[in-house]
Amino acid sequence: MKLSHFDFELPDELLAEYPAEHRDESRLMVLNRKDKTIEHKLFKDVIDYFDEGDVLMLNNTKVFPARMFGNKEKTGARIEVFLLRELNAENRLWDVLVDPARKIRIGNKLFFGDDDSLVAEVIDNTTSRGRTLRFLYDGSYESFREKLLELGQTPLPKYILRAVEPSDEERYQTIYAKHEGAVAAPTAGLHFSKHLLKRLEIKGIDFAEMTLHVGLGTFSGVEVEDLSKHKMDSEQIIIPAATAAKINQAKKDKRRICAVGTTVMRTVESSVSSNAELNAFEGWTNKFIFPPYDFSIANSMITNFHTPKSTLMMQAAAFAGYDFLMEAYKVAVKEKYRFYSYGDAMLII
Repeated sequence: MKLSHFDFELPDELLAEYPAEHRDESRLMVLNRKDKTIEHKLFKDVIDYFDEGDVLMLNNTKVFPARMFGNKEKTGARIEVFLLRELNAENRLWDVLVDPARKIRIGNKLFFGDDDSLVAEVIDNTTSRGRTLRFLYDGSYESFREKLLELGQTPLPKYILRAVEPSDEERYQTIYAKHEGAVAAPTAGLHFSKHLLKRLEIKGIDFAEMTLHVGLGTFSGVEVEDLSKHKMDSEQIIIPAATAAKINQAKKDKRRICAVGTTVMRTVESSVSSNAELNAFEGWTNKFIFPPYDFSIANSMITNFHTPKSTLMMQAAAFAGYDFLMEAYKVAVKEKYRFYSYGDAMLII
């Protein structure tokens, strides 16, 4: 499978700048893999495709305000710093992306805040845009983290051209977010409202929570034509024992098991035993899923419509079938579905 197989023309106006007014009233395209049919619904209609005992697997990671803006020493040049992951809490070392990267070299210092209350020193280069920063801050670790929250902004994707607005802090977050550590939202979950989750609970659908802290691996582009040569950046995952047990029982009972998002699918497929059961796990994954691929756990999937050539689109193609997914994307463009983080959703059954 080649990178060029995932190219298609996506009109700019279909990239969603804002979410739907109500979370569960985004549009929903339902793809039936067996019948090769496509239905058009609202997201809240997803409840009609699940029965008592079925399981929705959720990624409960929480987005932190990872985008910061500082000024370079001496020149005062404005530099964007995108926090990726904390490397060492004691020494306050962080893996980051910087823009424009050409201006930032080892030894440079960056000043943040109107009063320059936070300073960082560049101590290493990691990739063309990647740097390791050591933050210089005299307060406690707790007050340092509070300072990052104070200075940071909601990390909306770059293709959203508008400025961050106060409502993004709440809307660019799932309502079941618990464990802080993601630099981008697990977007399929953004469509669930409290009311819809309650209706699903009343119907007897079970929820199985796990964590993948979304990082560079999820949103980095693919730059090689031969997909087998693409290397994903590692992201931290946590699958509790109770979650694994619940999912394995549902599989044994031949229930519908739905991965809510590509991050969930990657998480479970990263910890499958030789007899195709889910293992509890805490660690890191760099798993990259693209067609062809045999899935072990989920038999249904919810995903957003993603931009061309994204790893997320490739995973959806592996699950739905390449030809069927590409047909669905053509329909989505024709029917003016909205794409990516704040866009519309697809249920693949």
